[in-house]
Amino acid sequence: MVNPSINEREPKLDRLQLVALAVLMCIGTLFVYSATMANASSAMLPWYDQTWVRQIIWYAMGIGAGVALCLVDYHTLARWSFVAYGASVFFLIIVLIPHIGTSHGWGAQRWIDLGFFQFQPSEFAKLAFILAAANYLSRPVDELRQRLVFWKGIGLMLLPFMLILKEPDLGSALVLLPTGLVMMLVAGTPKRYLLRLVGVVGLLAALFLADILFAPPRWQVPMQAYQRQRLLVYFGADFAAASATPAEKAQARRLQFDKSYQVTQAMISVGSGGLMGKGWRKGDQTALGFLPPGAAHNDFIFSVIAEEEGFVGSLVVLTLYAVILFTGLRIAGRARDRLGKLVAVGVVTLLFSHVFVNIGMNIRIVPVTGIPLPLLSYGGSSVLCSLIALGLMQNVHIHRRGY
Repeated sequence: MVNPSINEREPKLDRLQLVALAVLMCIGTLFVYSATMANASSAMLPWYDQTWVRQIIWYAMGIGAGVALCLVDYHTLARWSFVAYGASVFFLIIVLIPHIGTSHGWGAQRWIDLGFFQFQPSEFAKLAFILAAANYLSRPVDELRQRLVFWKGIGLMLLPFMLILKEPDLGSALVLLPTGLVMMLVAGTPKRYLLRLVGVVGLLAALFLADILFAPPRWQVPMQAYQRQRLLVYFGADFAAASATPAEKAQARRLQFDKSYQVTQAMISVGSGGLMGKGWRKGDQTALGFLPPGAAHNDFIFSVIAEEEGFVGSLVVLTLYAVILFTGLRIAGRARDRLGKLVAVGVVTLLFSHVFVNIGMNIRIVPVTGIPLPLLSYGGSSVLCSLIALGLMQNVHIHRRGY
């Protein structure tokens, strides 16, 4: 049995993680303000309708939800995990139904408009998946060696993956894969199962990219035009077919310039910040509208920070994320049981995937996918789910060994 007196003098909350979280939220508020107030139409809105004010409201709601989660033992939450998982699958299905799910201009049907809130089911599905997978994988290690148990775990991951991919939201779907696979590895799933699976997935990914880059149009895998264009931009491939006429090639070059505009401007923003940056609200790329106003406070918030605060500011942001991730791993190591360990590992992997992909697309080491930067990008669903996820980690810490 656990001796409740072992850690009586230790704080119940991981204070270092909370400090990093608080600083990130302050940075998020400052740079959402900077990115949106550069736009004249946004600056003319009443204060209560400003984007940065709404961001503060989402922070407050997310903190409230995270605190509420900490009041309930994560074992109790795990008992309801498959109910939450089923509810998330239900919402992932109905968001695909015309006139229920809504899109924001580029064909992706990812939101349910509740009037006061654009509900994005895929964000909440990630959390439900982590809880359900942790509950499922916390069974005895001997059972994890059974092939049927392994494939059921894969099915648990593939169901939301396929539904999110259908929206389509490739970025959100893909982050489920490392999250699920790392959780399976930590749980004790035989490595040979995972290595074979990763090999098959890697081969399929290579064939998919070969199809995108080299296959003639009639042999190409069906996908949204904007997704194909993002991949062509990332790999620097020509939009025009080899047999295209000069007029078609000129039109393709114009389209390629338009589709690469955002990421090009993001890289200019990052590079122009230099060591110390241009100063808060003094970034030319944002102020002059080169970094598109609709994306500067969302997917490309890191570029705004890099331009205005330079390499030093970027390093501060990366350090804060590193603190959150490493304290998360420490929480996993001190967890009372395998369930708590898997919940913490799942949250850490999910947050790392988001940070890596978002910053990577700002500096063009990964294709643009539309994944928000946790706690910094503007967005209700993203902010709420990030803070709920960190609340789950604190819950595991509260009920760690010695309590």
